[in-house]
Amino acid sequence: MICKSCGFENPDVMNFCGRCASPLSLRCPHCGSENPPGVAFCGKCAASLSWQTQVSKSTNTNKQLEKQEDKVAPGAERRQLSVMFCDLVGSTSLSEQLDPEDLRDLVRAYQEACAEVIDNYDVYIAQYLGDGLLVYFGYPLAHEDDAQRAVRAGLEIVGAVGAMSFADSARLTTRTIHESPLQSRLQQTLQVRIGIHTGLVVLGEMGGGKKRDMAAIVGETPNISARLQALAEPDAVVISPATYRLIEGLFDCRSLGIHTLKGISTPMEVYQVLQASAVRTRFEVAVTKGLTPLVGREQEVAVLLDRWEQAKEGRGQVVLISGEAGIGKSRLLQVLKNNISDDEHLRIESRCSPFYQYSALYPIIDHLQRFLFTREDTVEEKLTKLEKTLVAAEFELAPRFQEVVALFASLLSLPFLDRYPPLAMRPNRCWLRFTAGLLKDLTLKI
Repeated sequence: MICKSCGFENPDVMNFCGRCASPLSLRCPHCGSENPPGVAFCGKCAASLSWQTQVSKSTNTNKQLEKQEDKVAPGAERRQLSVMFCDLVGSTSLSEQLDPEDLRDLVRAYQEACAEVIDNYDVYIAQYLGDGLLVYFGYPLAHEDDAQRAVRAGLEIVGAVGAMSFADSARLTTRTIHESPLQSRLQQTLQVRIGIHTGLVVLGEMGGGKKRDMAAIVGETPNISARLQALAEPDAVVISPATYRLIEGLFDCRSLGIHTLKGISTPMEVYQVLQASAVRTRFEVAVTKGLTPLVGREQEVAVLLDRWEQAKEGRGQVVLISGEAGIGKSRLLQVLKNNISDDEHLRIESRCSPFYQYSALYPIIDHLQRFLFTREDTVEEKLTKLEKTLVAAEFELAPRFQEVVALFASLLSLPFLDRYPPLAMRPNRCWLRFTAGLLKDLTLKI
């Protein structure tokens, strides 16, 4: 349990903080009742108390980073990184249009927008280079999908910078009564260029005197990333062949042809990332290319097929497949799907994702979005489809149908567009009242 006074993490059996002696009882934010340590819901009104008992994302990340940094050798180490260069388009012309103080505020808002996206991926912002950023994916925490994280972050940065609102920052105002508003003085929208390359680097302390960089990298990887960024069109993410091989199939890309990068002797084909594809895992990519024969899993396959036969006879079955990563769990399920493809059945497939580990309902949200919407749908079209689906599932018979639709729209992050009244109850009360029953019924009927 986390102490609200000092932030110290205490065992659940403790009644007082071991660091500052503050009481650790949980006060319900809804009714004010005191609850013992370790409980997840208020014993008086059933409101959720999980927000008080869970460690925040930033706390978890910081602890992981500290542990990883402790392992770094004091000298230097060889490491594979996906390096991102991000640069603000037209910064020179912006400096001509704006007062230096306004320009500083604008660049800071841009940097904060980028950092907010990057912080979601457990990576390291190595430098803020004026209006540019240098980011390491794979340090200090290494992930099996660092190239994928870099590309996802790049696409999100393009969207975040394009969506920046000058009204969001109180600093971006006129300096004197004679100056026009900043937005009217800007002659361009904010755009970025992003280049990403994956390769080996040597990482360690560099510099001299009082100016030392403890995580500087040396190698061709950052140089190629910088050259790719220079090739990119505004609001484009450009990647190298090495990065493309690691994310192929997971994103829609188009070739920009073969280029000879400045300072790089070997020409290379470069790619622009357009958007994330409908494929969710590397295994799905492998399925489209063809799988090798399955060997040594005859017993496991037989158990799955036996359970399927029992399910067809009306005896419901639940099968849990558990094992280390890479042991072949997804392959077993693929074999089952292939074997029952000719049988009439409804398959509902949901997956967790490391990119949404702090969203408990992500598998359900992802399933509903894939079932209900297409990428080309506007917000109006999505709301209309949602209403029709709920009507088809007979939810129009439920009291306060508009509130039910508003709840699902909120779950799917859809703006209401003045079509529904705002939810009048607290979010935790909404979910306690509606979520279990509504999601169960909707899942079963679709």
